[in-house]
Order: sequence, then structure tokens, then C-alpha cells
Amino acid sequence: EPNSSLTVTGVVRPTLTVLPPSPEELQQGSATLVCLASGGSPSQWKLSWKVGGSSSTTPASHSLEVLGSDGRFSWSSTLNLPADQWKKVDSVTCEASLSGQSSVTQSLDPHSCSV
Repeated sequence: EPNSSLTVTGVVRPTLTVLPPSPEELQQGSATLVCLASGGSPSQWKLSWKVGGSSSTTPASHSLEVLGSDGRFSWSSTLNLPADQWKKVDSVTCEASLSGQSSVTQSLDPHSCSV
């Protein structure tokens, strides 16, 4: 009979979506960015942030990965920045990396979504 345990044969690169902070939040002086990673496998992909082209030293909070019905994982990372820093940088990039794999990146330009 077939083995019912999940066998991960290949690596599936997750799809990244970076959500910008809301205008209301920026008016209050902070900027929360969320990077959604979906459909990745295995679950060891690490999410990291680059702000203005250099690695962010701001600690980001990571959600636990959720196993979807298709056997792939979704998870997210949240980065909090001061609003004045968000307005100054030219890009914010979320990167998903897995050893031995080329990383997946998704960038957001603060000026294209500024109010």
C-alpha cells in the first residue's frame, strides 16, 4: 500500500508579497511591513529584511509556518520601522533563503506607495 507520509521530493520556492504600512499608521510615526511567503517547501526557508539595500538590524517577528492542504507552507515576517526611516529609504526588500538554493526576493519602494 502507498506510504501515507509526506515525501518532499523537490524544493519549492515560496511566493513573496510585501505589504506596505497603512497611511494611518504612518501618521502615528511608525511603519509596519509584512512579508507574506506562501507555497514554499520545505519549511526551512528563512525570511530576512533589507532596508535601503543593507541588511536590517531591526528585529523582525516571524510567524509559525502553516502547512497547507497542498503540502506546502505559508508564513510571514513582520518588520517595524520608525516612519521617518521608512520615508527615507529607497527600498525595502524581503528575502527568503534556503541553504543551497537561490534566494527569492521581493522589494517595495516606499516612494511608489507614499501618500
